[in-house]
Amino acid sequence: MADDAVVSALWSFWQRGRFVEKTGYGVGALLFASGLIHLAILAISGSSWEGPLSLRKAATFGLSFGLTLVTIIWVATFLRLGERTRAVLLGAFTAACVAETTLVSLQAWRGVPSHFNLETTFDGLVARSLAAGGFALVAIIGALLLVSFRGQPTVPISLRIAIRFGFVTLFSSLAVGAAMIAKGMQLVFGGNPQAAYATGGALKPTHAITMHAILVLPLLAWFLSFTNWPEQRRVAVVLLGAAGYTLIAVLVAIENIAGLAPSNTPPGVAALLVLGFVGLLAAGFLALGGVVRSSRMNGVEHE
Repeated sequence: MADDAVVSALWSFWQRGRFVEKTGYGVGALLFASGLIHLAILAISGSSWEGPLSLRKAATFGLSFGLTLVTIIWVATFLRLGERTRAVLLGAFTAACVAETTLVSLQAWRGVPSHFNLETTFDGLVARSLAAGGFALVAIIGALLLVSFRGQPTVPISLRIAIRFGFVTLFSSLAVGAAMIAKGMQLVFGGNPQAAYATGGALKPTHAITMHAILVLPLLAWFLSFTNWPEQRRVAVVLLGAAGYTLIAVLVAIENIAGLAPSNTPPGVAALLVLGFVGLLAAGFLALGGVVRSSRMNGVEHE
């Protein structure tokens, strides 16, 4: 019964979706599929997974932008936005995701670097377009972040907390990405493109770990809405999940900035990472157990 209710609720997001939302869902699915296709090509062909020329970039951009686009479209349904503002922000976000993924994939198939590459006029146009797209994404997510902190009276407190936490971490992720692009382009303009390729993506682990909290926490909070628990208990579970995710993200960022490889993680840091994962997983299992028990209770009441 619980799984039927969840699936039905998910399907309702598509059924009642506006044109810009349905477009975003569809485009996000296509981007994600492109990532899977590039991942399969990499696995079958045995091509290199490393370096600026690898199809890995096309795979990761397709998977990440596809998942992020669908997530933002979904999370935005809980935000109080004017119809025109919603259409502009989500439409621009969809276009930026398509542009970033398409340009990176194009350059990967051409066998040239996508970022920091000013070798030809066309390559320079692509690199500058990617940089502009990255800063546009920061601006759009920044706007949605501000909206999420406005009053959302129809949204449960637990979901509000999760959405705000997700947008803060996503904005941090995009800001880190923008900083990497700015640093790399500075090195390129300074006549040192090899240094840009070598160090421009140094903060990728931090960028990656902070990107998808916008899916994990709101999904946890939304899943909790299928329980019979009081809102105070739902908030406690969301805060547990947020604490776990924060601990993981902070430790990954510290290691990243310190230049430590995962294989060289100090025992104390490793123990704290495990604690963060335990907190996040515990929140998920508590939510799952709560939904199952609530479904059973509801079933007994209807008999």
